[in-house]
Amino acid sequence: MYDPIQDGIDKTALSVRYAVEKPPTHLSSVVHCYWELRTEAALAEDFCLHAVPDACVNILFNQADTEIAGVTALRTTFEVLNLGKSFHYVGIQLLPGVWQGNPQEIADQFVGTPYSGELPLVATSRQLALHGFSGKQALMTELVQWFIDANLVVRNPVTERILAKLDDIRTVADMAAVACISARQLQRNLKKTTGFSPHDLLKVLRIQQSFKQHYLDLYADQSHYIHSFRRITGYTPAKFIDKFDV
Repeated sequence: MYDPIQDGIDKTALSVRYAVEKPPTHLSSVVHCYWELRTEAALAEDFCLHAVPDACVNILFNQADTEIAGVTALRTTFEVLNLGKSFHYVGIQLLPGVWQGNPQEIADQFVGTPYSGELPLVATSRQLALHGFSGKQALMTELVQWFIDANLVVRNPVTERILAKLDDIRTVADMAAVACISARQLQRNLKKTTGFSPHDLLKVLRIQQSFKQHYLDLYADQSHYIHSFRRITGYTPAKFIDKFDV
C-alpha cells in the first residue's frame, strides 16, 4: 500500500518529536496514519516544517490551541510552515482520493486561525487534548467513522487501484490501464475526487516512490529526476536526504 514519507524535519531539531501509528484495519483503505508532531522542550529558534506533496489530505488539530483546526493538503510543490518555538499538533492522514468534503475548506498553507466551518473539528480537538497520543487514536477513529457516515470520506476504487499498482505505472496511459478506465474517464474521475490532473498526480506519486526505489526505475535519466525532485521538494535529492530525516 502507498506509504508516503513524512514531511521534512531538520536533523538538527533534536527536541521535536514525530510519532505515527497505523489506523485500525477496517479503516486502512481510507486512512494512511494517525500522527503527532510536537516539541518536547521550547526551542531556541522557530521550527520550520518542510511539507512535501503526497496527494493526501490531513485533518489537522492544534493541541496548544484547540480552536485551531483544519483540512490541509498540498498540490505539486513544497511549503515551508513556521510552527514557532513550541507546538503540539496531531492529525489524520487520509489516503489520496477519499476525502469528499468541501474543497474550498482545504488549506495549502499554515493553519493558524480558529476553525469556523461546519465539521466537528473544534469539539474533537478539545476531546483530543485530554489524552496522550495513544488515547487520541480512538477519538480520531470515531471522527473518521463520522466522516464515513456523512459520506465525507469514501473509498475510491480508482485511486485504490493506482496506489496498489504504483510499480507498474510509468505513464498516464499506464495509470488509466491500471484503473481499468479510459484516459478521459481517468481525467474526470481524478479531477473530481482528488483535484489533480492525472499528470500532476503521477508527478507527485513518482517523487514519493523515488524515496523507496532507484530513480532510474521511474525516470528516463538522472537530470530529469533531479529537475522533477527539486521542483516538488525545493531541494536536490542529495541535499534533501542530508538535511531531513527521511
